[in-house]
Amino acid sequence: MTATSGGPTGTRHDTVAGVVRQWRTVHPDLDTAPMEIIGRINRCAALLQQAEDAPLRRAGLSRPEFDLLGALRRTGHELTPSELARETFASGAAVTKRLKQLTERGLVERRGDTRDRRVAHLRLTDAGRDLVDGILPEQLAYETAVLSELAPEGRGELASLLGELLGRLEGRLGALRA
Repeated sequence: MTATSGGPTGTRHDTVAGVVRQWRTVHPDLDTAPMEIIGRINRCAALLQQAEDAPLRRAGLSRPEFDLLGALRRTGHELTPSELARETFASGAAVTKRLKQLTERGLVERRGDTRDRRVAHLRLTDAGRDLVDGILPEQLAYETAVLSELAPEGRGELASLLGELLGRLEGRLGALRA
């Protein structure tokens, strides 16, 4: 069933369904079906980040700071600022600013490169590692609770479809950058 034939949007009562109905009234000639997917992905991401940031706020961290700490923890080795930027999808300037704050807090330490003074190698301090390891279980418990509303087979299907979309988008954007 397509979105324009009274399909899924016609029976849903979420925010995006209302937006799509409004656009159909204004522009009945346009296919608004992509909004049903992209709009819901964006809305879900915004709602998840609002709630998900509570454990981080309690720890005195922003989401982007946690992403940097998490990248250093999960890769298991030192990273340069440019590698951290790639890992976290952040700009170099944003990474530099966040690293300054995290270093001042004693969560990250820098080591200069012996061959090139312009390059810094970054790693978590013990305090940084303990902080990430302490927050991660709470984050995962929250995410598990959110997803528990979906049937297990639905979670698997959603993960697969989102993985397919992400892989295609990353491939397309990578080709555009080249």
